[in-house]
Amino acid sequence: MFGSIWGYFYTSFLRYWLKWFIRQVTGKCELQRICAGYKPGAPRTTKAEYSLKNSKSKLLRAAVDVEEDGLEKHLDLVMREKNVKTQRDPTFKVNLKLCLLQITGYRNLFTSVEELRKENFDSDKVQHEEMLLKLWDLLMPGVKLESRVTKQWGDIGFQGDDPKTDFRGMGMLGLTNLVFFSENYTEEARQVLSHANHPKLGYSYAIVGINLTEMAYSLLKSGALKPHFYNTVSGRPQLQHLHQLFCYLVYKFDKFWVEEEPESIMEFNHYREKFHDNIKIQLRDPAVALTMTDSPRSN
Repeated sequence: MFGSIWGYFYTSFLRYWLKWFIRQVTGKCELQRICAGYKPGAPRTTKAEYSLKNSKSKLLRAAVDVEEDGLEKHLDLVMREKNVKTQRDPTFKVNLKLCLLQITGYRNLFTSVEELRKENFDSDKVQHEEMLLKLWDLLMPGVKLESRVTKQWGDIGFQGDDPKTDFRGMGMLGLTNLVFFSENYTEEARQVLSHANHPKLGYSYAIVGINLTEMAYSLLKSGALKPHFYNTVSGRPQLQHLHQLFCYLVYKFDKFWVEEEPESIMEFNHYREKFHDNIKIQLRDPAVALTMTDSPRSN
């Protein structure tokens, strides 16, 4: 209760006067101090985002929603309103622009991901069928499918004879992630599949991959992935950057699963949540970067 009252008092009253006082002392507005005082990445962009969203200025609040083609003009308006002169602070505009590209890019990334998630797998679409068959060829080189609908799909972790039914929750986002991992980290993907087929510690590779797609999606939707993308993408994050994060999750979950040695696949939900909690803890670190740099890149 007290925390809520203090938060409201600080945001609505104290913060404004504190900013005013510091500007009188330093000669710089809050955004200038943020852009000059924090390193590029999450430390700077998260501070700038908070400052803009909580500004009393409608112009500044609107900055986090400006598209790239209108960004230069809006930056000029911000500088005019805050009385920032390029001659006195030549790096301000460049640094704030980078922050805004990351902030608006994150929102646009979620829009793109949502569209892909809502796109259902359609057997009548050649592109969808080709992607599915490509997944098989990447994971099972030299092994030919007997037919399009076959129990062989179970060898790479699908539940039924036709994988299309397994994509219902995450749509084409699930398949796209699986193909991306298999295509860009082929050696690692086959290694993970071999672990998934272990007689004692095995799990359904494709189904777990789709489940981890849901994990990546929920983290993106909640905003938890902002520090990661702000630290790893200099500019607007794209779909490929989410696919890269998925690769990290699959690779690390497999290592986590093998190290934990669960008694059976029936304990999957427990270990899945434990892994999820570990990821969320990492994402609270301002310097977080969930990348595959500790794993050799496949050609």
